[in-house]
Amino acid sequence: MKAKVVLVSAALMLAEALAGCTSVGTLFTDAYGSKMDAGYQLPAIPIYKVPEQYRRQEVSFQTDEKPGTIIIDTEDHHLYFVEGGGQAIRYGIGVGREGFGWKGVRHVALKREWPTWTPPSAMIHRQPELAKYREGMDPGLMNPLGARALYLFSKQGDTGYRIHGSPEWWSIGKNVSSGCIRLMNQDIIDLYNRAEVGAKVIVK
Repeated sequence: MKAKVVLVSAALMLAEALAGCTSVGTLFTDAYGSKMDAGYQLPAIPIYKVPEQYRRQEVSFQTDEKPGTIIIDTEDHHLYFVEGGGQAIRYGIGVGREGFGWKGVRHVALKREWPTWTPPSAMIHRQPELAKYREGMDPGLMNPLGARALYLFSKQGDTGYRIHGSPEWWSIGKNVSSGCIRLMNQDIIDLYNRAEVGAKVIVK
């Protein structure tokens, strides 16, 4: 009986690998503790409450895209930073809620640490209470862009979409945003340190 279980598990792992990636990876188990960053004290995340598949980890990942590319799987709520050699760093993400999702190819045009947040006019129209931030919300632990932001541009210019941090770690794995891609603050700091300006971003 044990032999059958082992064979079934091995077959499932092989199927995942052939599909393009496998969830079998190395967890960054110490990645979510409290830490100081640019004068801000990031609170520890109760990681036992975050499903394992949404915790930062290195995984097998087969792609023809070059190292440094960011690939976002909105259906599975995963962001992959391609390392090359069949490996990637995988992060859990929150994505656009119904009516706000999108797909396509963009690039990272700007990177900002502890960015200000300025709600777009359409968002202020939907949520008039945000008008007080028309000139920008100061950086901080409760700022919706969190600890870091990568600004996504197309050939036509700024798309208005960001890959950014969030203090709302419980929203990872859900469809919650107005189209931006959010990560836990500890994860966006890690991604920010890896990703380069000009990096290709594929959203699918």
